Amino acid sequence: MRLLGGEGNKILKKFYFPLRPTISFPYPMKLHIFGEPIIDEKAIGQIRRCAASAEDLGTLTADAHYGYGHPIGGVMAYRDKISLSGVGFDIACGNKACQTNIRASDLDIEKVMDEIFKQIGFGIGRPNPKPIDHPVFDHIAKAEFKPQQKMMQLAMNQLGTVGSGNHFVDLFEDEEGWVWIGVHFGSRGFGHKTTTGFIALSQGKTFDDHVNEGGMDAPPILFDAGSELGQDYLAAVRLAGEYAYAGRDVVVSKVLEILGAESVFEVHNHHNFLWKEEHFGEKYYVVRKGATPAFPGQYGFIGANMADMSVIVKGVDSETSRQGLYSTVHGAGRTMSRNQAAGKKRWKNGRVEYLSKGVVDWPKVKKEMKKKGIVLRGGGADEAPECYKKLYQVLAFHEGTIEVCHRLKPIGVAMAAPDMYDPYKD
Repeated sequence: MRLLGGEGNKILKKFYFPLRPTISFPYPMKLHIFGEPIIDEKAIGQIRRCAASAEDLGTLTADAHYGYGHPIGGVMAYRDKISLSGVGFDIACGNKACQTNIRASDLDIEKVMDEIFKQIGFGIGRPNPKPIDHPVFDHIAKAEFKPQQKMMQLAMNQLGTVGSGNHFVDLFEDEEGWVWIGVHFGSRGFGHKTTTGFIALSQGKTFDDHVNEGGMDAPPILFDAGSELGQDYLAAVRLAGEYAYAGRDVVVSKVLEILGAESVFEVHNHHNFLWKEEHFGEKYYVVRKGATPAFPGQYGFIGANMADMSVIVKGVDSETSRQGLYSTVHGAGRTMSRNQAAGKKRWKNGRVEYLSKGVVDWPKVKKEMKKKGIVLRGGGADEAPECYKKLYQVLAFHEGTIEVCHRLKPIGVAMAAPDMYDPYKD
């Protein structure tokens, strides 16, 4: 059953896209789809398969695409189930943005980006140059789910590192010329190891056993909310979320230090996480995988791609917002796979080896970035702007559920380079 309010129907008519026929599934859950015409049909089928009962609620945001057991951009609200697949491997991946008290016109962008790339770890081989102390380590030492206590060294090594894939540290200029910092990453190896451990437990193995992660169409891994395993997973996810928040705080603080600036306004959200929420008068366990919470008055930072405008948004209350479980996009959404963009590659003897050629002309992309005045450090063909939808088109499908408060023009982009190996990217 597709639930689209009046505003949603107006958006679809505006773009003149045909609607797909409704697909029949065992559990006819209530599903709201933003931007159905631009979403991969496999993602729609995938979220329908995530239903555990007819009482469950679901949403797909307009940047949605196919994922592992649960679509990226997929939101599920369960009455009595807890979804590991809906949180995913990168527990508490999210965005933080802060407005600073300095002007873009006063910056030496080249010099600042050099320092960001030097002082912050991207990829697995570049840990932070200085040890970091943080209260989150005390919480890990006393973790309610005891196997996480053994991850202390991993957590200490990686706190404040960014990783690779689509994770970034960017500088932006807003409409009035103020500099913003924007970062995107999650709980790194701490969250990844937590997830693989619970997959093993779900298969009757021990937390440290090696497991087959399953294919894209594997059924979602669901725990009974009242079970010991379900409660253990809840505790573990909360701690991984705290660790991810700490990491993003550390990185933003480091960039503020490099800039010699102060933060005057901050926005901070997970978009791969699990919450206990009330919808339509009932309590649910809500998982958002690649979807930003957007309750009325709640701010969010949504990145586009390395060359286009990103935004700060605020949730708006409306019937469409309620049907969409107060959720919005977390980015623009990919249009091609990493292998298609950059070519298939493998790691051999610590070096990247390309097995096929990709479709993206990366040298051309870098020249275009330079023409736009964007200083790039790292990055690769699989993160080129053409790999993504246009954010403004995606946001149009969420009309009436969010308000765009700031438009942020990228002036500096730092990402892991293709030869920086990282097994924990999302």
